[in-house]
Amino acid sequence: MSNRVITISREFGSGGRTIGKRVAEKLGIPCYDAELIQKITEESGFKADYIKEEGEDAASGWMSPFLTNRAFGPTNQDKMWTIQHKIITDLAEKGSCVIVGRCSIGDR
Repeated sequence: MSNRVITISREFGSGGRTIGKRVAEKLGIPCYDAELIQKITEESGFKADYIKEEGEDAASGWMSPFLTNRAFGPTNQDKMWTIQHKIITDLAEKGSCVIVGRCSIGDR
């Protein structure tokens, strides 16, 4: 049986954190939310407050190339997204889980 990964995108006041924890409890699988911030902090070197503030949104849309300066390489958001993607993918490969926020909408 392959791993089942449930991702919950949320906004302030939506209850996504609570829903994620309850779903994980019912299914008997881990839920990753604030733990992701710690993992990202360890791998990126960015401060936890910065990750909380800037780490949920990836630049997107047709204006994105015009609103960021990538002439000198990847931006901090690019680096953070890459690290988040790696961490979330690694967790998903290890076993079934619930991922709350942190760019959790998957590409699989």
